[in-house]
Formats: sequence, structure tokens, C-alpha cells
Amino acid sequence: MSQADHREAPASEGVREAHRDPAATRPAGTGDPVGAASESTTRSTVLTRFWAQRQAKVGVVLTALVVAVALLGPLLLPWATGHTATAFADRPFQLTGLFGTDDLGRDVLSRFLAGGTSLILYSVLATALGLFLGMLFGMIAAYTGGRPDSLLMRANDVLLAIPQLVFALLAITVLGPEPWVLVTVIAITHAPRIARVTRSAALDVINEDYIRAAEMYAVPRMRILFREILPNITGPLTVEAGLRLTYSIAAIASLSFLGLGMQPPAADWGLMINENRIALSLQPWGVMLPVLAIAVLTIGTNLIADSVARASASTHAGEK
Repeated sequence: MSQADHREAPASEGVREAHRDPAATRPAGTGDPVGAASESTTRSTVLTRFWAQRQAKVGVVLTALVVAVALLGPLLLPWATGHTATAFADRPFQLTGLFGTDDLGRDVLSRFLAGGTSLILYSVLATALGLFLGMLFGMIAAYTGGRPDSLLMRANDVLLAIPQLVFALLAITVLGPEPWVLVTVIAITHAPRIARVTRSAALDVINEDYIRAAEMYAVPRMRILFREILPNITGPLTVEAGLRLTYSIAAIASLSFLGLGMQPPAADWGLMINENRIALSLQPWGVMLPVLAIAVLTIGTNLIADSVARASASTHAGEK
């Protein structure tokens, strides 16, 4: 063998090794050390761009303020106000105390401090469940294609054609105003919209070389979905999750206001608005406190979602 043959042998071995290892064709963030470092850099860039925006800081502050009140409020009772959320304090609609009493003579501040936990908890659970369902069906539709894709998307269109509030009212009327029903119904109304976003984002990556390499080595489909496709579509899904959380807050508060969410004597911000609206001109704090809290929380989550969208778009534009 000549010296030239000796010099070419290592190069040939390297080519064969590259063809054996599907990781050699993977993009950033799919398991290899270089990809992990690149993914970490991308995330750092998104966070930096996100926090550099003034509206992002405002959104985080507003959201954190309301969440802190909702989570810490029940721990402050009764020593902070002298009353529990269900205890009688005075005659109905009196201006005694800091914010007066409600329709049954209970302390408004105590009810307010205890009423945000359920709204935050159910909104997060409904958003998380809707995100998982929509993400799963969207990725399956995009990856399988053909008839399964068509069937899933047509079923998706049927659900999209039904107004969210009407569907929620119908389901809760039939099954009852139970917490799990409330969370499940809101999640189901979110899933079709998330599925469309997921499918659109997944279609951009399913023809990449690293997906083909994984298929060539018989990687299980669920692993391809969650280890190869999902990490590369997290940008759009993060933005959509923020928007869906905002809609969850509004939907659950609306259902509680209509008497189909939390039931008396539970403390809930939406329920407080319904209970005290009859005396809005006489004792407004029973309505104004929960309305302000829901409005501030909605504005904060909207600002965060918008800032994430801008940060993600700027990062992808910079990469191109």
C-alpha cells in the first residue's frame, strides 16, 4: 500500500462513521454536545431579547403581583383581616372595615384574598392540558400526513366552528360545574387552535435530514415526535401557550360569573363579581377588586406573550 493510500484511509473511515451515526446530521438541540450548546445559546438569546423589552418587564411585574396575591392571600387569613373568607362580618353591603362587606355580610377583602387561587390554578391546568393535546395531535397530523392528517384536521375544524363559550356552557350544564369539568372543557376548546399552530410549525421540520436519519435507523415514532420535532418548534408553542393562558383566565372568570364555575360559598373572583353586582353603586369594592385583579393579570400575561413572540422572531431573523 502506498503512502497516499495510508493518508486516504482515515478520511474514508470518517465518512463511513458519519453515515453510521444519525446524530451527525442532527441540528442544534437534538442530543449532541454541540447541538446542546447551540440550543442553550439560542435560549439565552431569546431570554436576553425578552428581558430587554420594557413591556416584558412590565408584564412580569403585573403578573407576579397578581399571582402573589392569589397564592399568598389565603395564608394571610384570618389574622390579616380578622375574618375568614366565609365568616359573617357585618350587615350586607356595609362600608365597615377596609373594603366593606358583600351580599351576605362577609368581609370583601377576605373573600378577595382567598378567591384568586382557584382562578390561577384552573387557568394553568386548562392551558397545560390544552397545550399537550393540541401539541400531540398537531405533531401526529404533520408527521403522518395523508389520510390521518386530513381526518384530524377536519375534526379540528369542526371543534373550531363551535364557539368556545357555547361549548363550555353545554358541557358544564350536562356534566355539572365540577372543577375537573371546567378544566377539561377549557382545555378542549384550546386544543384545536394549538394543534393548527403545532402542525404548521412541524411541517417546516419533518423533511429535515435529522428526521430522515432517525427514520432510517428505526427510531420509534413517539421518540421522533418528542425528541426530534418538539425541541425545534418550541418557539411558536411558547407564544401560543401565553395567549391560551390569557384566554383561560377570561373563560374561567366568565363561567364563574355566569354561575357555572366555582359555586357558593367558595371564594372566587368571578363569583364575587356576580354576587355583588346588584349593589355596584352602593358598595363597589366587592366588584371592583376582582375586576381590577383579573384585568391586571390579563394585561400582564398579554404583555409577556407579546414580548416572547417578538424575542423569538428577532432571534430567528438573526439566525437567518
